[in-house]
Amino acid sequence: MLIVDAQVHIWAAHSPERPWPEDGFGREHSPVPLTAEKLLTEMDEAGVDRAVLVPPSFEGDRNDLALEAAGRHPGRFAVMGRIDLGDPANAALLPTWREQPGMLGIRVTFIMPEHRRWLAEGVCDWFWPAAEESGIPVMVLPPEQFHLMDPIIERHPGINFVMDHLGMNSKLRDVEAFAAVDELLPLARHPNLAVKASALPCYTTEKYPFRGIHDHIKRVLDAFGPERTFWGTDVSRLPCTYREGITFFTEELPFLSESDKELVMGRAICDWLGWRI
Repeated sequence: MLIVDAQVHIWAAHSPERPWPEDGFGREHSPVPLTAEKLLTEMDEAGVDRAVLVPPSFEGDRNDLALEAAGRHPGRFAVMGRIDLGDPANAALLPTWREQPGMLGIRVTFIMPEHRRWLAEGVCDWFWPAAEESGIPVMVLPPEQFHLMDPIIERHPGINFVMDHLGMNSKLRDVEAFAAVDELLPLARHPNLAVKASALPCYTTEKYPFRGIHDHIKRVLDAFGPERTFWGTDVSRLPCTYREGITFFTEELPFLSESDKELVMGRAICDWLGWRI
């Protein structure tokens, strides 16, 4: 079985040569950066074949480390890069975006207070048609703003969208966090929307095997199907071992058939993002 982690951050320490934005401090997942080399060791120990590298927002809109890692290890890493949505001039970057070696698409988040208003105010309206014209897959995390993403997904059927972490708010846990699933499921009617069932242990206070969230995963799988449901860990903040992050899906969810697992654990996201090596 091909095991592909749908989301992992790697980053470097703040330094004068490579400074973080001021709002990045305190949001990093650990005081010690997760490097590509350390991640490869952890992947090999856990049994992960590939990982989609998602540059973390706390470093700013940088893609350099992730692209460098993908360039050195093209069979192991690929990138969903960041872009400044506040600058419409960046539309000029999109026609050649996927020509960058290792780059699969773009990830956008609407988490920080100054970014949460962008969907409602139309600040990034330039981005969606430009991404669609250039055939760029887009991962999106818009907690509590499904109602604003819904028409965007519908208006741009040429974009392969991925809803990160089921669209949940990282500040919430258990019932409060997974209430987002009720709002997410109606969006399954859009054939161009897939979901990352990623970092789910981070949204519960339960211990492995996290039985309280099994039903939520089944509801998501029933709505989106295994072709549009992607496993992932966000391992740098995972509250269990990397291996348990895998076996949570491969051994603890009886409703997943073997063919389902083949798709959910890796094949489906490679197809969705066009990662073919």
